[in-house]
Amino acid sequence: MLIVLAGATATGKTSLSIEIADQLRSTGRPAEIINADAMQLYRGMDIGTAKIPVSERRGIPHHLFEHLSVREDSTVAGYQAVVRPLIDTLLAEGITPILVGGSGLYIASVMFELEFPGTDPEIRAKLERELEEWGSGMLHRRLQEYDPASAERIDPRNGRRIVRALEAIAVTGKPFSATLPGQERWWRPTTMAILEEDRQVLVERLDRRVIEMWDAGLLEETKRLLDEGLEEGTTARRAIGYAQAIAQLRGEMTRDEAIAEAQLLTRKYARRQVSWFRRYERALRLPAGGVRNVEIVLDAAATEETSN
Repeated sequence: MLIVLAGATATGKTSLSIEIADQLRSTGRPAEIINADAMQLYRGMDIGTAKIPVSERRGIPHHLFEHLSVREDSTVAGYQAVVRPLIDTLLAEGITPILVGGSGLYIASVMFELEFPGTDPEIRAKLERELEEWGSGMLHRRLQEYDPASAERIDPRNGRRIVRALEAIAVTGKPFSATLPGQERWWRPTTMAILEEDRQVLVERLDRRVIEMWDAGLLEETKRLLDEGLEEGTTARRAIGYAQAIAQLRGEMTRDEAIAEAQLLTRKYARRQVSWFRRYERALRLPAGGVRNVEIVLDAAATEETSN
């Protein structure tokens, strides 16, 4: 049985995953946690991604939290290719995998059959030149015209994903959103729970979390990552918080301006996450911090396991 914990950032997915794994372990059933947050894949990106410290993991194995260097690009296809074999290995060994995170497409690539359209180097190069010349906003408006569903899901500032969507449209002749998976059946027997929070409560929590990241040393962490090649990749350097920390280090923003922009972008990201996870009709909907969440998830998993 695969357990999936999803939802917007700062809804308590990490703490719930630890409690569930601990409860399973206490009954003689080992469990291990697999990261499904695209930015927590990176080594050294700890403060800005709210990565759980090793000291707080209660000895529970955690996978794919230090998977990539900041110079490497993270892709959904690459993630799927690593995580699915890992899950099958854990299941074969009698270990319950708990997939936890808020990167919707990464989670979908594991749970469902997800088609990855082919690529065309010439089309990709042309789009990347246009991105360099005109910026992501112009290409995002084009994507809105061709494929409104994809445009709504992709951040207008994420030039890399916009280029990929436009490339897929050009190669396949159909909307990029058409390649997204359906929900007809799970890839493996699965219990999925989505944590939800009152919008105003979540906004206040997100704004506070950003300030806490700066107070905890995000600038110093960013300096170290710059020395390790943060700006050489195309994925990690755009992570919310780090991009603003870089701007502050360069004198392009004040501390207050950097924090305010990171807060705004984090709120927008959380809204997109909430919108994405609304599609999963078969998922449990749980209140963030609910006192019975562990019990509800484990009961649902036991029921699902029995039915299979």
